[in-house]
Amino acid sequence: MKSINILLVEDNEGDILLTTEAFEDSKIVNTINVIRNGEEAINHFEALNGKGQYPDLVLLDVNLPKKSGHEVLAYLKNSDKFKAIPVIMLTTSSSEKDIMLSYQHYVNCYITKPIDVSDFMTAINKIEDFWINIVSIPSK
Repeated sequence: MKSINILLVEDNEGDILLTTEAFEDSKIVNTINVIRNGEEAINHFEALNGKGQYPDLVLLDVNLPKKSGHEVLAYLKNSDKFKAIPVIMLTTSSSEKDIMLSYQHYVNCYITKPIDVSDFMTAINKIEDFWINIVSIPSK
């Protein structure tokens, strides 16, 4: 059975709960670590630097306290050690500016969170199906 380490960078408790529940319902063995602000996310990666055990996938919100998701994304994609980690912006923002800025910083995918709980769960299941079951992710 495939195992994957996911880092969820999200400050909204409801979205954290929904996301973790959706992944827990899957057939894949997931480890989900949650970080609630951008500054803590960058500090987390700095602590990992050179020690391996990087996440296989990062789910990143745009609107975070202390440092934005854009700042975290820029940090990751400007790092030789972390730039190959797939990053998905999973956010409530549908702003064209946020979408454009995310792709300018080399986000792998931008998804606007559905408001309906059922649609949100479906979106998470599709993320899992595509990014975990279909896509080949570089080994660490």
